[in-house]
Amino acid sequence: MMDSVLTLLGAGILEALQPINLTMIIIGCTVGLLVGAMPGLGSVNGVAILLPITFLVPPTAAIIFLAAIYYGAMYGGAISSITLGIPGASTAVATVFDGRPLAQSGKADKALTAAAVASFIGGTISVVLFTLFAPPLASFALKFGPPEEFALMLLAFATFIGLGGDDIPKTIFSILIGLVLATVGLDIISGKPRLIFGDISGFLHGINFLVLAIGIYGIGEMLWTLETSQGKVTVHKVKMSFSSLMGNLKEVKGYIGTTSLGSVLGYFVGTLPAAGATPASLMSYGLAKTFSKNPESFGKGNVAGVAAPEAANNAASTGSMLPMITLGIPGSPTTAILLGGMIIWGLRPGPLLFTEHPEFVWGLIGSLYIANFVTLLINLAFIPLFVKVLTMPFTVLAPIIYILCVVGGYAPTQTMHDVWLMFVFGIVGYLLRKLNYPVAPAVLAIVLGPLAERSLRQSLLASQGDFTTFVTRPISGICILIALVLVCYPIYARIRKRRSLDAAGAA
Repeated sequence: MMDSVLTLLGAGILEALQPINLTMIIIGCTVGLLVGAMPGLGSVNGVAILLPITFLVPPTAAIIFLAAIYYGAMYGGAISSITLGIPGASTAVATVFDGRPLAQSGKADKALTAAAVASFIGGTISVVLFTLFAPPLASFALKFGPPEEFALMLLAFATFIGLGGDDIPKTIFSILIGLVLATVGLDIISGKPRLIFGDISGFLHGINFLVLAIGIYGIGEMLWTLETSQGKVTVHKVKMSFSSLMGNLKEVKGYIGTTSLGSVLGYFVGTLPAAGATPASLMSYGLAKTFSKNPESFGKGNVAGVAAPEAANNAASTGSMLPMITLGIPGSPTTAILLGGMIIWGLRPGPLLFTEHPEFVWGLIGSLYIANFVTLLINLAFIPLFVKVLTMPFTVLAPIIYILCVVGGYAPTQTMHDVWLMFVFGIVGYLLRKLNYPVAPAVLAIVLGPLAERSLRQSLLASQGDFTTFVTRPISGICILIALVLVCYPIYARIRKRRSLDAAGAA
């Protein structure tokens, strides 16, 4: 069995190394990097915009090109997250938490290197898992019904406790604010409008996550910087050389465990149609902080806080292709566009694809291995250029950030309502920071809120209101148990720390 897999993989890599396919990989990774770095665009818009161009090349080269864009965009979001504090896409919002503080302390090269290496590790682990366990994992993902999906979201919320530091009540308050904002729009069951603030039509489509994230981390961060610096912003000089790059690469062993855990978690979450790269990166960040020896350093510039979400979102992008190829079920919005492209090219995704078009399937899998290396090399080569962004005077940088925020706020729905809403969230984010409230849990809650609500209501409708359905099913029961452990862990750790301090004081 293993020999046949290796033989097919070898043939797939050779297919991916064909001149036209290799060219598509290099161009796709580079374009994806640029698309991912632009706030408001991301992999979904990038793949959708460039889909018509692929009809100029054969189907295998076309899907390889689009998959390479997807891969490159996963890292691209980290660039603006670290250098400007604006998440290029929802998948990179967790990277802002520690990437931006690292950049502000003159360690942008370290954050960018960590993001590149973690992305490579996450991509490699996920592609290996994809190669070895595609059929069994596809069948396992099918066992995830609404109760399991809700339990998984509950598990993600449990990791938020670790994001709030020692102030658990403020963290819970922040989560609840995010959940309330997530309910704005149309009711998913009845279709009736709710919380639209006096029939304001702009709220009917809900609150777009990127509008909230860009407002808080773009406008809010800019307002905070202007106040704390009183208009005199010091430019962060970052020295970038080959020796410093090698030094940053040597530090990888310090966060290899966190990165590996995030990769496996990201791949598994990515295989679930209800999840995707954004929840995976947020869960990975929360787990990294919860089990860190220095959890208080997260949010202040911990390299592991950059590595964990970047490994997870890259792994999830590969994982989301699994249900698309094996079952014909897209695992993310981007793979939904890829699925449409495959159907247009006459390729029918599903179990028979492996037998009817093995050269296509294994060529795609082989291209992912090569795209991994290509993206890593391009990322490391361009780090000095990304670092130069930070050497620009703030009088130049602030207007650029402002324009990118407006474009990013307008792009998702193309309505001025969201642009004004983004400014409101920027002011709210600035005030929350002044009051020392964590904004990260609110941002994360608005991402997972709609997913959790949908799976909760579907589960209760199917079980006729019986809440025991969440604990009687094995997978959901285990997830809920782990969630309880994660919630109780910080409380236990605090009690233990207090006892040890009392014992030391008594001695």
